[in-house]
Amino acid sequence: MNTGPMEYPLRRNAFGRLEFIGPEGEIHAGVVPVRAFPITAPDDGIALVDPYGNELAWIDRLADLPDEAHRLLADELAQREFMPTITRIVGVASFATPSTWHVETDRGPTSFVLKGEEDIRRLAPPALLIADSHGIHFLIRDRNALDQQSRRILDRFL
Repeated sequence: MNTGPMEYPLRRNAFGRLEFIGPEGEIHAGVVPVRAFPITAPDDGIALVDPYGNELAWIDRLADLPDEAHRLLADELAQREFMPTITRIVGVASFATPSTWHVETDRGPTSFVLKGEEDIRRLAPPALLIADSHGIHFLIRDRNALDQQSRRILDRFL
């Protein structure tokens, strides 16, 4: 990390936007944290970028930050990212696409439309990423951990 050992130069301004104070004392408003590996290592490798996409700082591990900076970044990442995790596939309207899926997620039950089988991406085994017709991504961390009915439905689309 490119900052001093005791204090991390990160704060919220009066408008609630994240600010980063650079090594020369320059203030960068509207800083955005970006995960390098959002699914496989969500707390490792986070870049702080300005509104133009320029990297201002690199954070190896979120856990290594002081408590206040850790909290600020965790809150900011939670606001930016929305990726529900599917815990159970309740049913599908049809096995032909487009198809409406009824699922249970870590954020509650929902339904979405799967446009085509190509919208199910294989990640590092056994994870899958499913994009719905609105571009919302749903994560299945371990397809083998799903119940038998969910696995059976999923296998019809893989």
